[in-house]
Amino acid sequence: METIEIDLEQERKEILKRYRKLLRTAKPFLKDNDAKLIKKAFNTSVEAHKDMRRRSGEPYIYHPLAVAQIVVEEIGLGTTAIVSALLHDVVEDTEMTIEDISRLFGKKVAKIIDGLTKISGKFEYGTSQQAENFRKMLLTLSDDVRVILVKLADRLHNMRTLDSMPRDKQLTIASETIFIYAPLAHRLGLYSFKSELEDLYLKYAEPEAYRDVARKLRETKTTRDRFIARFTDPIEDDLQEAGFKYVIKGRPKSIYSIWNKMRKQNKPFEEVYDLFAIRIIIDAPAEYEREKALCWQAYSIVTDHYKPNPDRLKDFLSTPRANGYQSLHSTVMSKSGQWVEVQIRTSRMDEIAEKGYAAHWKYKGNDTKVRGNIEVWISRVRETLENGSGDRTAAIEFLDEFRSNLFTEEVFAFTPKGELKVLPQGATALDFAFDIHSEVGAHCMAAKVGGTLAPISYVLKNGDQVEIITSSKQKPKEDWLRIVVTSKARTRIKEYLKEESRRYETDGKQMVEKKLKILGIESSFEVFNQLRAFFECKTPTDFFYRIGKGYIQVDELKKFKKYKESKDRKEKISTEETPDGKSFTKLLKNIHGERTDSDTLLIGEDMDKIDYKLSPCCNPISGDDVFGFVTINEGIKIHRTTCPNAAELMSKHGNRVIKAKWESQKDEAFLAGLRITGTDRVGLINDVTRIISNDLLINMRGLAIDTKDGVFEGDIKLYVHDTNHLDILINKLERVDGVFKVLRFDANLNVL
Repeated sequence: METIEIDLEQERKEILKRYRKLLRTAKPFLKDNDAKLIKKAFNTSVEAHKDMRRRSGEPYIYHPLAVAQIVVEEIGLGTTAIVSALLHDVVEDTEMTIEDISRLFGKKVAKIIDGLTKISGKFEYGTSQQAENFRKMLLTLSDDVRVILVKLADRLHNMRTLDSMPRDKQLTIASETIFIYAPLAHRLGLYSFKSELEDLYLKYAEPEAYRDVARKLRETKTTRDRFIARFTDPIEDDLQEAGFKYVIKGRPKSIYSIWNKMRKQNKPFEEVYDLFAIRIIIDAPAEYEREKALCWQAYSIVTDHYKPNPDRLKDFLSTPRANGYQSLHSTVMSKSGQWVEVQIRTSRMDEIAEKGYAAHWKYKGNDTKVRGNIEVWISRVRETLENGSGDRTAAIEFLDEFRSNLFTEEVFAFTPKGELKVLPQGATALDFAFDIHSEVGAHCMAAKVGGTLAPISYVLKNGDQVEIITSSKQKPKEDWLRIVVTSKARTRIKEYLKEESRRYETDGKQMVEKKLKILGIESSFEVFNQLRAFFECKTPTDFFYRIGKGYIQVDELKKFKKYKESKDRKEKISTEETPDGKSFTKLLKNIHGERTDSDTLLIGEDMDKIDYKLSPCCNPISGDDVFGFVTINEGIKIHRTTCPNAAELMSKHGNRVIKAKWESQKDEAFLAGLRITGTDRVGLINDVTRIISNDLLINMRGLAIDTKDGVFEGDIKLYVHDTNHLDILINKLERVDGVFKVLRFDANLNVL
C-alpha cells in the first residue's frame, strides 16, 4: 500500500512539472486572464481523467498535457487552442456537456471541443463511416481551423506513444496516419508534422527498413557534415561580404522520404544522391518585395559558385503553394560532381514552412496574398463538401478524391483578361472552364491555349493563357469524369448526369415492372435488390438506369427467373452485409480455445476450418509479416504488411482487418519473384540456374531474360518454403560474378 502512495505522489509531481512547462512555453502568448483560464482547463481535465490510465499505464492526463504542449510549442497557437487541447477528450469521456464547456470556457472553446468530439471516433466502423467522420472533420475547416490543428497534435502524440499498443492496432493507426493525417498536415503547411508522422508510420509499418535507413544516416553523418561545410564555406563568405544576416542549415531528408525514394527508384541507400538539402534562411524585413529581392540576391551568390540545373528551379516566392509555403528551390552541381538541393527563404517564410497555417496569423499585415491562397483552398473544400451528396458511395469517392489531391502541386494559368487561376497539377482545359463557372464548364466545346485550338482534355501548363469556347448544344458526358481532376468539376458533371439519368431510371423501372408482371414475379424492394445482385449492379437504381439505357436488355430478366427457380433461392438472394472482423475473431477464439494467440488466424493450421487465400497483389510467403482482410465474398485474404494496398485497406476498412501469423509449413511451397540485374557475360545464366535448381533444389516456374548493351536483367518465378529460404537464395545469387542486384518482386507476379 505504501509503495502505491509513493508512486501516486511521484506522478502528481510529474503532472505539475509538465503543467508548469506548458505555462512557461505559453507565456509569450498570454494576456489578461489567460493563465487563469488555462489553470481552470487543467484542473477540469485532471478531475475528468483522474481514474483513467493510458495503455502504457501512465496517468491519462499526460496525453492532453502533451497535446497542449505540441499545440503551443510546435504550432504556435494561443490560449483558446491550449484550453481546447487540455479539454479535447473531456466531453467524450465524462458527463460534462458542450453547454458546460461553453459556460465555463466560452463559445470559441466550446465550438472547437464540439468539432473534436464529432470526429473523435476512430475510423474502424467501415468505409462509409470513416468517410463521414473525415467529412465532418473537414467541415470544421472554415468554421475554425484550430479543430484540425488540435486533432493533428492529438494524432502526433498518439503516434509518438504507439509502442504500448498491440501490433495490429499499431498497423491500423499507422496506416490511417499515412493515408489521411500526413497528407492533411502537408496541405496545411505543417511540414515538420508531416515528416514526423511519415517517419513514425515507417517505424511501425516497416521497422526493419526504418532501422536500416536510420543506421545508415548515422553512419554517414560525419562524411555528410564535412561535405556540407566544404559546400557552404564559399557561399557564407560572399553572404557576409554582401551584408546578409543569415543561418545555413544542412538538414538530412526524413527517413521516410529517403526510403520512399529508394523504393520508387529501386536503388540502395548509397545510390540516393539527395539525402539532404541546404537551407539558407535570411533575416529580412517582413516586406514582401524586399524579401523576394534578397532571396534572389542570395540565389545569385549560390550560382556564382555552383552551376544550377535549369529544370530544377522552383519559384514559390512569386506563386506560393496553396498552403502558403514560400521558398526558392534550386538544384546545383557541387565541385565533387554531386547534385545538391538548395532552399532559400526568409525567417518569416521558414516559420510558416515549419508551423504552417497557424504561423500566418503572426504576420497579419505582411502576407495577405499568401494567406489568401489558403483561404481560397479552404473555401473550395467547403464548397466541395456542401455540393457532394450524402450517400455512402459519394462519401467514399469524396474521401479518395480529396486524399489524392492533398499532395498535388499546383499549376498556374490565366484567363484572356489576365486573371490568375490556380488549379491542381494535371488539371485540364475542362477543369479550367468549370473553375470559371459551372455553366461555362457544362457547355465547354474546346479551348484556345495561347491562341491555338486545344481539346477539352488538354493538360494545363504553368503560364498558359486559356480561352474557353462554348456551345449551347454541348452538354456533359460520362467520359468527362475521366478528363477532370478537380472536385468542383467532378461534382458539377455528376449533378448534370444525375438529372439525365433520373429519366432513364424512371423508364427502366417501368420496363422492369412490366416484364416482371409478364413473368409472374411480384415487384418488390427485395426482388429489385435480387435483380441488382444478379446483374452485378451497385444499387437497384443503377440497375434501372442500365435497363433504361439499353445496357441490359429487358428480355434478360428471363435468365433471372430460371436462376431463381433452379437454385430455389427466392428468399436468399439479398444484399450481403459487409463482413466484420470481430465475428471472425470470435470464431477463431472458439476454434483455438485458451491459447494466448486465440484471436490470431494461424496460416497453415486453420485452412480446414476457415476459408482464406494468399493475396496475389503482394504474394506473401511464409515468414512475411502479414495480416488477414475479411473480403465481402472471397473469404479472408492474407496480405503482407508492406503490400502496396495495406495502408488503404487498414485505414479505410479497419473493422475488417484481423491478426494473422504463419505456422510451420514444411511441405508448403510459395511462389516468389526475383529480379536480377548485372553485367552480361558468357555462362552467367548457367551459374544462376545452377544455384537455383542444383544447389538449393528450388523449382522454377518461369524465366525471362533481357540483355542490352552489356547489361543483363532477368525476372524469375520460383517456389520457396519461406522468407529464410528466399534470403539464402538471394545471398547466394548476389555472390555470383557479374550479378549487381537481386530484388524480390512486390507486385503481382503475372509479369512473366
